[in-house]
Amino acid sequence: MPRVRTFFVEDSPIVLETLAAALEEMADVEVVGSARSETEALAWFGCRSDACDVAIIDVFLQSGSGLGVLEGMKAFASPPQRVVLTNYSTADMRARCMALGAEEVFDKSTELEELVSWFHDRQTASPP
Repeated sequence: MPRVRTFFVEDSPIVLETLAAALEEMADVEVVGSARSETEALAWFGCRSDACDVAIIDVFLQSGSGLGVLEGMKAFASPPQRVVLTNYSTADMRARCMALGAEEVFDKSTELEELVSWFHDRQTASPP
């Protein structure tokens, strides 16, 4: 089964490095790139919206926000699946993210196993 091409929208280099390594090992993910800001993320997706299968998006970024990334991605003809991974996963934030096109919202500090399970479920559900 091919690795899931994943793009991170995350402004913390430490979180990015740790998460990327964990997901590459546990969820058969291939990290194809990353952005630290809303503008950088939307520019990347605008040039190559089909270059990844999944976008993992944090809500709070160096500039702009993950909500802006989700809103901007709605304009793409066929955007990748979008997953929000944040430390701010209140019920209201989860609802906003889902309304903007996120498939799922996970809490960085308590739901990493659920994120890995989501990747496994996604791979199992994908046609060969």
